[in-house]
Amino acid sequence: MPRPLWTGAISFGLVTIPVKIVSATEDHDVHFHRVHLEDMGRVRTRKICDLDGEVVSQEEIGKGYEIAPDQTVPVTDDELRQMPLPTAKAIEIAAFVDAGTVDPVRISDSYYLAADGQVAAKPYTLLRKALERSSKVAVAKFAWHGRERLGLLRIKEGALVLHSMKWPDEIRDPQELAPREVEVSEEEIGQALQLAEGMTIEDLSGFHDEYREALEDIIAAKAEGKPLPAPAEDGKQEKGKVVDLMAALNASVKAAKESRGEDGQDATVHEMRPSKKTTRKAPAKKTAASKKSAASKKKTAAKKRSAS
Repeated sequence: MPRPLWTGAISFGLVTIPVKIVSATEDHDVHFHRVHLEDMGRVRTRKICDLDGEVVSQEEIGKGYEIAPDQTVPVTDDELRQMPLPTAKAIEIAAFVDAGTVDPVRISDSYYLAADGQVAAKPYTLLRKALERSSKVAVAKFAWHGRERLGLLRIKEGALVLHSMKWPDEIRDPQELAPREVEVSEEEIGQALQLAEGMTIEDLSGFHDEYREALEDIIAAKAEGKPLPAPAEDGKQEKGKVVDLMAALNASVKAAKESRGEDGQDATVHEMRPSKKTTRKAPAKKTAASKKSAASKKKTAAKKRSAS
């Protein structure tokens, strides 16, 4: 099990569940050092006091809050730990809500909650089964890293998961970012839905970090003295170019079908501006009267030839 990041308890009414917070994710990013390009020596960050200009060690560094330009109040870690908050060492469940009512924008980091000892097994299981059968999630408050946070508890494959959440006043209003209202036809919406249907997958396990892989290839090539991999072609749409939306949608639907092994013959291209149609007159059908007239003319011509 990964090293616990926090130990405490879940407070669920009168029920207390000792738990440990464990990170639910892993960092696979490629990390760089800052170096002096002339000799590749590491460049370090020095912590210097702006009053005496001396380099300060980590043991000499603490927290302080500036209440005026020339006045800073020191705050120790012990004082933060001893704050009179019920959430200081507890994840206090405050309410339950339907899972579908939670705005995903508010969800931040995710953590697993491990039962801390055998005494936690029964209440841990009790809360898990209650969440599973109710199809709800728990809203909780907890204090961590010097601030009180809002959290969301749910179940993932039998384990409790804690999602750190933004407070309501931390979410910006998206209205100012939305584009002005434009007309979209039902046909365009239908094609967009067909494209979404063609791109639907069962799970996300097939996705991987292509940027990190390309970066690792560059590092390996430089380490071995080999030529760098050729850059990928930029297939992005040219900036400012006007696109025929329906043609693009239909082409996308066709490509999605072909990628799934379908022939894509059902995709049809619709013109954004219909071309002018020319009407042709259909040839008149021969009526019974016209047929009799033609037969009479043939008969008269035959009599004239026999008389001559």
